[in-house]
Amino acid sequence: MTDTTSNQMWGGRFAAGPDAIMEAINASISFDKRLAAQDIAGSRAHAAMLAATGILSDSDAEAIREGLLTVLSEIEAGDFTFSTALEDIHMNVEARLKEVIGTPAGRLHTGRSRNDQVATDFRLWVRDQLDAVDQALVALMRALLAQAEAGADWVMPGFTHLQTAQPVTWGHHMMAYVEMFGRDLSRVRDARARMNECPLGAAALAGTSFPIDREMTARDLGFDRPCANSLDAVSDRDFALEFLGVASICAMHLSRFAEELVIWSSAQFRFVALSDRFSTGSSIMPQKKNPDAAELIRAKVGRIFGANVALMMVMKGLPLAYSKDMQEDKEQVFDAADNLMLALAAMEGMVRDMQAERANLEAAAASGFSTATDLADWLVRVAGMPFREAHHVTGALVAKAEAKGCDLPDLSLEEMQAVHGEITASVYDVLGVHNSVASRMSYGGTAPEQVRAQVARWKERLG
Repeated sequence: MTDTTSNQMWGGRFAAGPDAIMEAINASISFDKRLAAQDIAGSRAHAAMLAATGILSDSDAEAIREGLLTVLSEIEAGDFTFSTALEDIHMNVEARLKEVIGTPAGRLHTGRSRNDQVATDFRLWVRDQLDAVDQALVALMRALLAQAEAGADWVMPGFTHLQTAQPVTWGHHMMAYVEMFGRDLSRVRDARARMNECPLGAAALAGTSFPIDREMTARDLGFDRPCANSLDAVSDRDFALEFLGVASICAMHLSRFAEELVIWSSAQFRFVALSDRFSTGSSIMPQKKNPDAAELIRAKVGRIFGANVALMMVMKGLPLAYSKDMQEDKEQVFDAADNLMLALAAMEGMVRDMQAERANLEAAAASGFSTATDLADWLVRVAGMPFREAHHVTGALVAKAEAKGCDLPDLSLEEMQAVHGEITASVYDVLGVHNSVASRMSYGGTAPEQVRAQVARWKERLG
């Protein structure tokens, strides 16, 4: 394909082409060439509709559709020369189509504008990305379910304020992230359903006088319906903003999990061992194994949320309908999508490969007076104390254990009775970490039986 700088395809309004600066700021082909497959799919559907409605002859429509496949094959093979003088993917494809099939190429643009064309292309691309994120989230959730099922009864410390709070199970902790990513999955599917309307046929902003069939093009492109207002159809980028919003929340969840993996894999915790595939060594410290993949995932949320803010700023002051500002809608979405998919894939790999250090988890669960709440609950349930009094008694027992340098189960019955005379030997039944987690049988609790039930529920939901 030749770079035809002297033949600006947007018509004869300007006597001379833009200078180098204008060409550089105006062109989007450097990034919107990623829309090539979607652009060609939209054009093929448009051509088929033009023929079906009698606007275009069958022979011209067939030539266009076959020619577009030729252009697509050239792009996919890397044999296509993209021209900045032709501004964008739409003009690059149309110019090459004219070289391939001649005059019929000029009839393709009947009944549409670049405004509805790019809106359609971009929706198709975002829809494809939502489908890809859907699959990646399901894969990650299945990896978490495998971890949860394997460790449904492995005890570990639960934290608040990153301080030891109460014992929980490894499976319960893994299932917390299944719930988080399950909400992300729900948002992805909800966003896809809402954005699945077709702008094609809205033309520049007011629709067209040609007797087009928008239902046909919408159906052929897999949309549920055409967009109902031509002004809104060409100026709406809510679907892109919603994608970035969904991506930002998902990246935040990935970042929180990544932070825990960084902490857990440290020498001070040793809760998990990450595989060599997702770790690196130090250039000067041979003993180190750095959780670089987790750290990079943790950083992605800044990049993705930045894209969300950037596009919001682009859109916030635009009047209806189309403004050239909207050319700045794609790079942020492309970058966010690439980085979200990379982060999801890396996290899935880490989760599948990581080994929970069961002995270290259990040892940590038993430290830090993690069963103090169980003791307070026992005092209420068995000794009949008001909870506030039980809380006070438990605090005194914690202080006694702390002074002795031991944990609550290590206090003798006599030492406990010195604080409160109604404590009996049965208190030791609730002070072990395994007893503690087994007792948390409320719906959504950490008891192994509850964890296994939630694993089964999610397995059924994911299919």
